[in-house]
Amino acid sequence: MEVVQVPHSTPPQVHGSHQVARDHCLSPARAVDRPTGSARYGRMFPGLEPLGTDPQVLMRAGGTGGICDAAAALGEVSAGDDATEAAGWPFFGQLIAHDVTADRSPIAGGVDSEALRNARTPRLNLEIVYSNGPIGSPYLFDLADPTRFLLGPDGGDVPRNHQGVALIGDPRNDVHLFSLTLHVALLHAHNQIVDKLRADGVSEGDVFGEARTALTWHYQWIVVHDFLPRLVGAPLVQQVLAEGGRWFAPAPLEAYIPLEFADAAYRYGHGQIRHTYRLVEGGPAVPLFPDLVGFGPPPADRRLDLAQIFDLPGRPPAQRAKRLDGRLAASLIGLPEQVTGAVDTASYRSLAVRDLLRGETTQLPSGEAIAKQIGAEPLTADELEQNWPHGTPLWFYILKESEHRGDGDRLGPVGGQIVAEVLIGLLRADPASYLSLEPTWEPTLPTAGPTFGLADLLTLRP
Repeated sequence: MEVVQVPHSTPPQVHGSHQVARDHCLSPARAVDRPTGSARYGRMFPGLEPLGTDPQVLMRAGGTGGICDAAAALGEVSAGDDATEAAGWPFFGQLIAHDVTADRSPIAGGVDSEALRNARTPRLNLEIVYSNGPIGSPYLFDLADPTRFLLGPDGGDVPRNHQGVALIGDPRNDVHLFSLTLHVALLHAHNQIVDKLRADGVSEGDVFGEARTALTWHYQWIVVHDFLPRLVGAPLVQQVLAEGGRWFAPAPLEAYIPLEFADAAYRYGHGQIRHTYRLVEGGPAVPLFPDLVGFGPPPADRRLDLAQIFDLPGRPPAQRAKRLDGRLAASLIGLPEQVTGAVDTASYRSLAVRDLLRGETTQLPSGEAIAKQIGAEPLTADELEQNWPHGTPLWFYILKESEHRGDGDRLGPVGGQIVAEVLIGLLRADPASYLSLEPTWEPTLPTAGPTFGLADLLTLRP
């Protein structure tokens, strides 16, 4: 079975003894072709004024007992807290975030937003998985066969050094069990694609490059045709595909990450984290933090069956994500030190506080201002359930908009427009993406249903 056919931008090369590594070194994705400086951030709505909110107000709203703390409402929600989509989707969204952005500046104070730099290339190219390939990151690959990723001893973990530190394309994917398990699933998928290509007779000099392209294009397809329709609705996806972005349409090789996306809209997933998760059928339910924190080998009793958080073929329905309602689970209001590092203010342990302060630090406009800009009806004071005298912080606005305009299951007009335009815009600005090279391309890997989706990729393993 042929896995994928892609146009070649350069003629085939003559390969030496280390064929795969040299081929990767000569490929368009090699590290030497990246910008010499970090990629930049920018603004989708540069004409809008920054909101400007007292940081103390933000810390009260995002801290324990504040408007963003879901713990007080636990007794009222029970099953009504479940959304329509499966619990794993926000974690897949987190991998996408890691793939396109990495801002390593402080969370508050002393940051010139114009000087922010993205430590990631703003492309959906699975840099989090491949890093610099077999030459630049040889510790990720099997020494005996550098076309394949190295896995932990039983195939359920990434390889680690003697201190338990993950040998992984992006250390953030080791932050908790869910992102780690998804990362391992991608490694297995790559290795299976390598096997399929060899069975099809692809030359050894081309196997790694073809496998990388195949996995990357199927991942990009999933983002456009499986992930985004669930998150923003299929009509908006089709509109942006057909008409292009109104507010974000970078030219090829000129992509950037809008701050409205990175520091507000794409932090929606924090509101979808469940209060507790069951890892295996019939197992106990535990919170994400501290129980499932990563940065070390997962204990034997902390392995995840992906069918518990994704609807997989032939398995019962998975647990559902938490409904979007502006509140975060208790495990995110009090993050462990393994995640936050040492902090000098207790409030910084709250992810809600961090999200609110981040928007203030990068001088984002209010949610109402962007709603008016794009022609959407702003939320009412009753819908917001919080008095924000000068306007609502964009991150919180998007969560409440999702509750009232997306039934708690998907993003509303402001959040949806930002996320759909940015992710599709990044793909169009990437000359190596399937949307740029071959926009009519369709997946070629096996599928259990009428169309290829994430479930098919997650089950592509031995």
